[in-house]
Amino acid sequence: MNYILMTDSDSDLPFALKQELDIPVVSMPYALDGKEYFDDLGQTLDHKSYFDKMRAGSQPTTSALNEEAYLEYFEPILKETDLLFLAFSSQLSCTIQAIYAARETLLQKYPERKFIVVDTLSISAPQTLLVLKAHEMYRAGAPMEEVAAWVEDNKLRAQAWFTVDDLKYLKRGGRISPAAAAIGTLLDLKPILVETCEGKLAAADKVRGRRKAMNYIVDKAVENVVDQKESIGIILHADAPEDALRLQDMLLQKLPDMSIRVESVGPVIGAHAGPGTLAFCFLGKKRPL
Repeated sequence: MNYILMTDSDSDLPFALKQELDIPVVSMPYALDGKEYFDDLGQTLDHKSYFDKMRAGSQPTTSALNEEAYLEYFEPILKETDLLFLAFSSQLSCTIQAIYAARETLLQKYPERKFIVVDTLSISAPQTLLVLKAHEMYRAGAPMEEVAAWVEDNKLRAQAWFTVDDLKYLKRGGRISPAAAAIGTLLDLKPILVETCEGKLAAADKVRGRRKAMNYIVDKAVENVVDQKESIGIILHADAPEDALRLQDMLLQKLPDMSIRVESVGPVIGAHAGPGTLAFCFLGKKRPL
């Protein structure tokens, strides 16, 4: 191919797929217990250990990369070939401005190159689904512009429906008030969150209890999946493997022709949603919110 397709670790791209498909990934930073890490998809600090630390009281934080960091990732590629970069949502971080700045710098230095950046308006598995479909086109020989156009045209079909197990992590991140967290915990309320058409995270509803939250996610999947065989579905869990397998069984009863993987939430979404988070992600109809 005369270009490289690349993404970032906020996609939570499973490490096995990164290796199998040889997809370059920008490692995004986070800090835990006073130490800075770069998310290498669970290789340096495995996901279970990360969530065990959170349960023990650790409070991870996330941060953005600067232009210099992106230059270090992008320039070795631009020296040799063109680049298509699928970035996580611009509405969840300011880091995309550093990406654009790096692109401008490099195109001035290598004017013969093409460098396309697509803001996927997604994070975590919905971003991975877009990356995997784009890479399928890439392997089939599709030109960079065609692949970028497909992602632009289909990115709002990448859906995530998820719930959290403990409201204290949403409270800590300022997504709900302390009063709402206290009342919600008392009543066992489970928010249902989605990725919106604007590329933000928002509450779609709330239900009482984990089982009802899982039923709600299944119902929304059935409502929004158009073609069960179009792409894989991805169940994400933050160290909640039993619930993830239970959700997989529930989904396959309603969507028996769909291939559904179970994968781990990564450290960025995990830092804000906390252990026990459970999600189902798929390509379907346009996002409802």
